[in-house]
This record gives sequence, structure tokens and C-alpha cells, in this order.
Amino acid sequence: MAVYTEVDSETLATFLTEYAIGDLVSCKGIAEGVENSNFLIHTSAGVFILTIYEKRVRPEDLPFFLALLDHLADKGTACPRPIHGRDGQALRHLMGKPAAIVSFLEGVSVRRPKPEHCAEVGRAMAKLHLNGASFGQRRRNDLSVEGWKTLAQACQPLADGVRPGLAKFILDEITFLEGRWPTRLPVGTIHADLFPDNVFFIGDRVSGLIDFYFACTDTLAYDLAIGLNAWCFELDHAFNVTKARQLLAAYREVRPLSPDELAALPLLARGAALRFLLTRLYDWLHQVEGALVRPKDPLEYSAKLRFHQAVQSPAAYGLS
Repeated sequence: MAVYTEVDSETLATFLTEYAIGDLVSCKGIAEGVENSNFLIHTSAGVFILTIYEKRVRPEDLPFFLALLDHLADKGTACPRPIHGRDGQALRHLMGKPAAIVSFLEGVSVRRPKPEHCAEVGRAMAKLHLNGASFGQRRRNDLSVEGWKTLAQACQPLADGVRPGLAKFILDEITFLEGRWPTRLPVGTIHADLFPDNVFFIGDRVSGLIDFYFACTDTLAYDLAIGLNAWCFELDHAFNVTKARQLLAAYREVRPLSPDELAALPLLARGAALRFLLTRLYDWLHQVEGALVRPKDPLEYSAKLRFHQAVQSPAAYGLS
């Protein structure tokens, strides 16, 4: 279970008195996720999600994340809305760590996305980008090129133990991307982690987007490239061009892509695959003692990266 910080019922009940959301009825740890400690809490007034932020999330970034959720929810994005305390503050402390409570969203994530799910995600992502355009705050993407280099250095001594030659494969890719990474494409607020476990559906319709704790200000099409990696590969790592076509077409119906954005997709997809290869590899090599969650296989993203390296044009993603 991805709970690194336990909370006893008495402490939690006292914590809830800082809000006007009723009395504690029950609390259960949530198994999904690897970044923070999450709990489903039932109170006499409803159902909420409590998050205790662990080491990877920097406390100084939390006001950005919570303000972004407030902004997007006000604009109509189906995302959690921070619950503000009686003093008007959403960010608080629990068990000596930053914590926040957000609204509960109905729906379930899908384990085997269908093309229609991918289309829904494309639309939802485009609407998120449009709704985020008026958000006044900015946050640098710590997991872009400079962040990749830092992660690679931390992983390099042990990377070849995961697969021989992996360290050189990563360093060669960073060298290639660093000199070609696009810097003049449209920029805005992106989710940066819109994987199937961060999207809820009711039937085939998106009912909620969650886990905005990698959100940042970056190239909008990079978010789309992350989506291609997250939604359009099968379990055997084969690329499903039908899913990609649906995701991209639905996105473009809401927010058209410029010719430069379309041309950059193969490069952006390589960068997205490298980013998740590196973060998964780091987690694989630096597992948190006592955490019961198993890190995800980093070699999945090695296979995806090799696919993108062979792409000759955006047509490989189903674009005409």
C-alpha cells in the first residue's frame, strides 16, 4: 500500500476540526500512487481525499498545485477541488508534514484503455490546456532536460545491473535530445503525468483528472507526447496507432496543433519516454524502506523509447 505516513483516528479527528466538513466516520489508506500518502476519508458531511505530502514533493511547490486545482475547478475541469479550512487555507500540516484535503471524484480508472477512452483523454487534455491558459502562476518543469541529467547521474552506477548497456543508452539519448529539444513551441500549464491511473471514467466518459503534483509550465505538445506513451502502447509494448489517432484527433478538435507542434511530436515523445524511464529507474534503484508499493518496471519505457527512436515522421502516430 502506498502509505508512508500512518495517521491514528484520534489525530485525524482533531485535524478535521480545522475544517467545516463534519466529523470523522472512517479512514482507509489508498493503495494506488507512489509519491504521497493518500487516504479515503468519510465524514458526517461526505467523502474526501486526504493527502500527506512525502519527500519528493517540495513544500514550496504545494501552493502552486493547490491554486491550480482551484483555478481549473472554477473553469469547469473535472478535477479535485481543494477543501479550505475555517481560516481559508487549503494547505495545512499533519503528522509533521504538509497535508491537504480535496473533494472526492466518482469514477474508475481503466486498466486496458480502448480507442474511445483515448479520444476522451485527448479532449480532456486539450480542455485542461485551454482552461489553464488564464492561470496566473508558473512552475518550472523539474523533469525536463536538466532534470534528466541529474537523474541519469544518480542512476548511472547501478543502471547496468538492471540491463547491460542501459547507462550508455540513457546518456546517448540525453545527448541527442539536449541539442534538439524544442524551445519555441506554445507553452502553458500541463498535467505532465496524465496516465490511466490518473483519469477516472464513468462508462466511456471522463469523470475526473487527478494527481496534479507534476503539473508545471511547459510545452503543451509535450503533455500530448506523454499521453501517447501512457495510453497508446499495449502490454507487450507494441504501439497501437488506432489509439494514437483517436487521442490526437480528439485533442485537435478542441485545440488545433500548429505545424511546428506536429513536426516536433516524435522528438517530444522520445523525451517523454526518457523522462519516465529515468524516474522509474531511479525508484527501482532507490526503493523507500518500509513502503509496500512495488516500483514500476523501468524497462517498459526503454522499449517505448526505442519505438520513438525509429519514428521517421508524425505519420507514425496516425496523423495524415
